[in-house]
Amino acid sequence: MGNSCTKLPADYEIFVKTGDMKGAGTDSNVYIILISQSGIESRCINLDCKWRDDFEKGNVDSFKVGGISRLGSIGKIVLWRDSSGLNDEWFVEWVKVCNLHAMYENVDCFPVNRWIRHDKRMVITKYDCMLPQLDSNKEQRALEITEKRRTYGLTRKKPGIPKQITKFPKDEHFSNEYKWDIQSTKYRLFAQSKLTKLTTDSWENLQDLRNIYKGKFSVPEGAQYWKDDKNFGRQRLQGCNPNVIRLCTELPSNFKVTATMVEPFLEGRSLQDAMDLNKIYIINYKDMLDVTCMENRTLAVPMALFYVNKQEDLIPIAIQLFQEPKKNNPVFLPNDPEYTWMLAKMYFNNADCSYHQACTHLGFTHLIAETICIGTHRQLSPSHPLFRLMAPHFLYILAINTLALNKLISPNGWIDNTMTCGANGILEIVKKSWKTWRLDVQGWLPSDLAFRGVDDLEALPYYPYRDDAVLLHQAIWDYVRDVLQGHYDTPEKLIDDWEIQEWGKMLTDEREGLGIKGVPGDGSFTNLEDLIQTVTSVIFICSVGHAASNFGQYDDYAFPPNYPAILRGNPPTDKTELSAKDILAQLPSKNTTLSIMVVTKILSDRGTNSLGNFEVQYMHDPIGIEAVKRFKKRLLEVGEIIDERNKRRQFPYPYLHPLEVPNSISI
Repeated sequence: MGNSCTKLPADYEIFVKTGDMKGAGTDSNVYIILISQSGIESRCINLDCKWRDDFEKGNVDSFKVGGISRLGSIGKIVLWRDSSGLNDEWFVEWVKVCNLHAMYENVDCFPVNRWIRHDKRMVITKYDCMLPQLDSNKEQRALEITEKRRTYGLTRKKPGIPKQITKFPKDEHFSNEYKWDIQSTKYRLFAQSKLTKLTTDSWENLQDLRNIYKGKFSVPEGAQYWKDDKNFGRQRLQGCNPNVIRLCTELPSNFKVTATMVEPFLEGRSLQDAMDLNKIYIINYKDMLDVTCMENRTLAVPMALFYVNKQEDLIPIAIQLFQEPKKNNPVFLPNDPEYTWMLAKMYFNNADCSYHQACTHLGFTHLIAETICIGTHRQLSPSHPLFRLMAPHFLYILAINTLALNKLISPNGWIDNTMTCGANGILEIVKKSWKTWRLDVQGWLPSDLAFRGVDDLEALPYYPYRDDAVLLHQAIWDYVRDVLQGHYDTPEKLIDDWEIQEWGKMLTDEREGLGIKGVPGDGSFTNLEDLIQTVTSVIFICSVGHAASNFGQYDDYAFPPNYPAILRGNPPTDKTELSAKDILAQLPSKNTTLSIMVVTKILSDRGTNSLGNFEVQYMHDPIGIEAVKRFKKRLLEVGEIIDERNKRRQFPYPYLHPLEVPNSISI
């Protein structure tokens, strides 16, 4: 922080925060004019001090300035720079002006969060948070949106998947992007592992597999209980793919399970009685039919039936690995030979992995967050209250998708080498699922739980994902309501907000916009409740939705028998008794296993702040400040509730504790 750069008695102290963007600092001359609430302007103030290097990336510089009439509280500033410096790019996070003559503390805040172009004056109003119809700088605002549309281009990189950024904008280059360089981190972890010099690439026995967990690679949770049917059921409720299980009220006609087959596992109940009591649940991956796998690999298209027993455990009672019923596609049961049943579960989980990475993780968090982020930049001014509300939850998403995902799903990349379906298969699954995904169903937690029939706490009492997600969803909903009701205190303000109305059109328009189905109000935001629901969904997806699908990956994937991303044989076609050697022969090689361990370890690490503790503060206005205070308080209460739940749970569920959920998709 700098010292005074004036010899006159100081009237004001001006603080300037240069952003932590790559190349954000400047050596140019910087100028500011202070404008009082009544419109009186100060002289032009040169903020550059000759004896120090001001405006370096991430720094806060202070300047005491004098020779200014006592303007009182400052209502606006005019900020600009020349192009005299060698490095004349400049990203400003905020400017704060302290009146040194005020009897009490009086600091006026001017959030900027923008690049300051040379010789172009930027007028910033106090708090910089207003609806477009109330902004006195409408021309500046319109020009800024036009410029952002050029910067944030929109394109569909693959047919049938959500639209993405055309070219990665420099605005998204953060100085610490090395933290998200998965490729280099992967090489470092490889070098630190004990398996860099392998004498053989095949597993000798299961103990040989367990011997690889050393140093930075702890024994994953899945290694402890992978053989257990309870673990298999628990994966549906608190694993990394916890939002697929649904109530079964009628068996699919092509699922050739019979009541006689499964009644030995129903504790004396008939199948119909168990269904009537809402104790039967199903997962059916019929939408994964005809996915093209690379190298003649075989991806099952399974169905599995589950039962909630009297101990409140969800246990598997039947698995059919392919959709077409025929002789070489039997229904596998828990009383089949041990390793035959085990292999059927592994092939089901192999398909579950593919859906998890394609949809639950990539499609319905990373890609949806990216497409909405771009649409928001294209339609909302940085001065818009809604932009300032959502911006912390878009932080890093374009960077991680551009820097990391492109490498993971590139030809011969991580997914091609470690997953049965390969990268093309992943994108095919996204394409199939995107056709039916709706923001008001799958993207709105209460509707999703009801749609899947899993919202009945008595019928399905143990469901950690549901129970913890509901608490966080309510906290986010209340937070969004606090902010939006504060700014839209009359219906007319919402209706007359042309930026919001254009944003809504962009969300729904398939041709020119994002083509998202099920946007509340069809994107015509005349009802505030529709806007609150939409924004709640977006923030939930970027924070809670991604946390649930991402941070359990190491514990699930890193022990291949537990959740195999790839298998090296063929699915069982009959109930011939198998052995442990048959299981080992199907597992990925040591090199492939290590690659899975390394990447899921990286993906499971938290690199950013927890929910509500924002890396960059965008909201400085009284409405936003108070809403954030209440949000943080509520998150502390939610954390205490989850702490108590985890004390009672046999298997704690840490992934949705507020301290573990980041604000945005940062990995």
